[in-house]
Order: sequence, then C-alpha cells, then structure tokens
Amino acid sequence: MTNKHLASQLSQFGSASIYEAQGAIGALDSGIKPLCPSMRLSGPAFTVEIRPGDNLMLHYALLHTRPGDVLVVDAKGFIEAGPWGDILTEQAISKGVAGLIINGSVRDAQAIKTLGFPVFCRGLSIKSTAKKQPGKVNASICIGDTAIQPGDYMFGDEDGVVAVPQQHLAAVLEATVKRENAEASYREEIKKGRSTVELLGLQDTLRHLNLT
Repeated sequence: MTNKHLASQLSQFGSASIYEAQGAIGALDSGIKPLCPSMRLSGPAFTVEIRPGDNLMLHYALLHTRPGDVLVVDAKGFIEAGPWGDILTEQAISKGVAGLIINGSVRDAQAIKTLGFPVFCRGLSIKSTAKKQPGKVNASICIGDTAIQPGDYMFGDEDGVVAVPQQHLAAVLEATVKRENAEASYREEIKKGRSTVELLGLQDTLRHLNLT
C-alpha cells in the first residue's frame, strides 16, 4: 500500500486519535489553531523556514511545491506580522497545495475562509512583511518540541495538528484503527451501564489514592 493510500485512510480519523495511537508523540503545541473549526488537512510536509517579518521564502516555496503538499512553515512563532494572505492562498490553490501550517500569523482571514483553503496558524496580524531575507525549504524544522522532516505526513483538525513520519504510516494506521475499535466498544459498554473506571481498570489506582 502506498504512503498516499495509507495517509488517505489515516485522514479519516481525528488528530487526537492519531496522536494517541502513535504513542502520544508528534503533536504540535496547542497554540496552532485552524482559522475555522471545520478546517481539516492532511498531506506530506513541504517544510519552509522563514525569518520573522519576511515572506520571501514563501513565494519561493510555491515555485517548488507539488499537488497535495502541505506547507509547514516555521516563522519562529512571530505573530506581529502576517506573512501569508489571500494572494499567496490563491497561488497555493492554483498549485494544488493541500493546506498551510504556520508557526506564526496570517492575515486576510475572511478571504482565506471564503476560498476554503485549510490554514492552521498561531495568530492573526494585519501587519505586512518584507521580501528580502533568505531561509530554508525542505529542511528539518521544529515547531514547539516537535521536529518535522520533509515528507512527514501532517494531519490537522479542530483538535490540533499531528505529524507522522512517512515510514511509520502503516503502523500508526493499524494502531489508530485498533484504538478506534476499542473506543467504539467502550461506548457500547457505557450504554449498558458500565463505568469508565471499570472499563479502564482504574479501581486499584483509586483505592491506592483512598478514593472510594
């Protein structure tokens, strides 16, 4: 099964389930939010590192992306400028880019929402950027404490964003399906009157803490 097929199957599940199934690793920090709750994205990372307050490398990156790529941009957490807006969104859509994740701000939020382009960002800023500074594309970047390699698969929804190394897709898919099946079973048992304490085997822990 190809990575693309594996990722397509994995994208049917929530980011939280994928994160847990992966061993509770790979999540971007909770400051990275979708522009609107309904936005979802998945695809291989095309990584970009830019200087705070400069977006030259975003224009350059869009010359080299392939359809289905997710732009994953490290703007160093700088939120007092919006290096991405409606014009770059139009360009990304024309190139078939699947979405944007940026460790920084964007602007033209309403236009981006109207265009239906998935954007996950740290904030919004009306301030403009220069177009002068060098950066990096398709190099390892780090957002929070999560390292992201070019080609890692990104999955984002209202809960957040998780990165899955491409070589782990098959194992993570298997673990996610197993976890989803277990939770479906829990839901059925809860409807029958069983408690989460019983289902998760928490009795001994509660007794140890004198919680009876």
